[in-house]
Amino acid sequence: MINIIAYVKNSEQRIHISELLNKLSSELEFNLQIIDISDSDELTKKYEDSTPFVKIGPYTLSGEVFEPNLRMTILAAQDRDRQLMNVGDNRYEQRIEAGKTITKLDKVSLWLSKSYIWLMIFFLSLYVGLPFLAPYLLKIGAQLPANIIYTIYKPLCHQLAFRSWFIMGEQAFYPRSAAGVEGVLTYEEISNQTVINIREAQKFKGNEFTGFKVALCQRDIAIYASMLIFGLLFVLTGRKIKSIKWYVWVAIALVPIGLDGVSQLPGLANSLPDWLPVRESNPLLRTITGSLFGFFTAWYLFPLIEESMLETRTIITEKIKYVKSLKE
Repeated sequence: MINIIAYVKNSEQRIHISELLNKLSSELEFNLQIIDISDSDELTKKYEDSTPFVKIGPYTLSGEVFEPNLRMTILAAQDRDRQLMNVGDNRYEQRIEAGKTITKLDKVSLWLSKSYIWLMIFFLSLYVGLPFLAPYLLKIGAQLPANIIYTIYKPLCHQLAFRSWFIMGEQAFYPRSAAGVEGVLTYEEISNQTVINIREAQKFKGNEFTGFKVALCQRDIAIYASMLIFGLLFVLTGRKIKSIKWYVWVAIALVPIGLDGVSQLPGLANSLPDWLPVRESNPLLRTITGSLFGFFTAWYLFPLIEESMLETRTIITEKIKYVKSLKE
C-alpha cells in the first residue's frame, strides 16, 4: 500500500486535502498522513510557498490540487508499487521499512546539522586561543606543557620568530630589517645575526626581555580569528547570510594573501642573484591579508555548509514528522 504525505500550513488546506482523499479512499487504497509545517522552521522554509504539497510515493503535487490529478497520480504510484513488489526488489521494501523508523544515526545527524556551527566556533576558538597559552606557560616556567603546544602547531605553521607575535616583552613583534619597520628592534638585533638562520628563527621562543612567542604566526592568527568572527556574526544573523560568489572570494581573499605571501618567499633563501629583489612583509600587511582571507573564506564556505545542513535537517525532520504521524 502506498503512502501519501500531505504538507499543509493551515486548517483550510488540511480540510481541503482531507475531503479530496476521503472521497478517493472508497476506490483506492493508501495510507494518509497530514503534516502541519507551521511548527517547523525547516519545513516552513521548504514548503511554505508550495503548500499544499502532496507526496504520493515518488510523485508530488503542489499548489492547486484537484481530484482528477490526485486520482491519476495515486494510480501511477500504485502501479509502480505493484511492479516493484512483483519483481521482488528487496531494497525497495527495505527503504519503505527504514522510512518508518528513527535510527540513532538519524538523531546524531539531526543534532550535528543543528550544532555544527557551534562546534566550528568552539574548535576555531581553541585553535586560535591555545597558541597564546604557550608563552604564558613559558613565563611561569611550565616548559613541558608550553613545548607540547609549540610541537603540536609546528606542522601547521612555520613559527618563524620574525613573523610571529610576542607577549610580555619589550615589543609585540621583531621583524626582519628587510621589512622596513622603523622605531622597533629587529630580529637581527635580538638574535645577533646578520644573516638569519631559519632553523634558529623557528626554534626561538623568546626570553624575559623579548617576551615569548605565540605558537601561531601573525598571518595564521589573523586567518583563524577572522573566521571565528564571521562564525559568530553568522550565528547572530540567524545563519541567513548568503554565500559570496567564487570570483569575489578569489579577488578579495586569495589574490592579496597570495601576492603578499609569495612575494616574500625569495627572502628566505640564503643566497639570491643580485637582480632579484628581496621583499619582507610586515605585521600590518600580514594581519590585513590574513583577515581578508579568513573572513571571506568563511563567508564563502559557511553559508554553503549551512545549505547542506539545512537539507539534512529538513529530510530528517520530515521523517520524524512522518513516523510520529504513524503512531498517532
